Amino acid sequence: MSLRLAPSSKSTSAGSASVLDTSNSYGLHDTMRFGMRQIASEVTEKHPLENRLAEWDNTQMELKMNMARNMYGMHAPIKMAMERSLVVKARGPSMLPQRSNLGLDILNGKDETIDFEDFLNVPEMSTDMVDVHTVMEHQLGLRV
Repeated sequence: MSLRLAPSSKSTSAGSASVLDTSNSYGLHDTMRFGMRQIASEVTEKHPLENRLAEWDNTQMELKMNMARNMYGMHAPIKMAMERSLVVKARGPSMLPQRSNLGLDILNGKDETIDFEDFLNVPEMSTDMVDVHTVMEHQLGLRV
């Protein structure tokens, strides 16, 4: 049980093995066992903030779950996890982009914030050109 506010700066990725970790008896990278060699992980070091930003949402969710468990008992985080899993599995209308999930945004509290996705016109999230009637006619086979 951790009440950590921010993620640790230590990297937890398993893909940052060096040639020394993946070498065979001749001192060369063993491609058959460890896959293709990634030079970028050997040459450049990641900034400590990069791992914190990648793990920020997970850490905040763990904090909310732990605080709910301490305040309300074990049923509260279980209920929150069930609600999240139901909303993730639920599928909305097929004409909407699959990446938009309003229910999940509400449960995560992202409906109260303005992020760059909200005003920078991401093309795959655009719903400007969707004609609902045409899409439904095509799905039901009413008009070819």
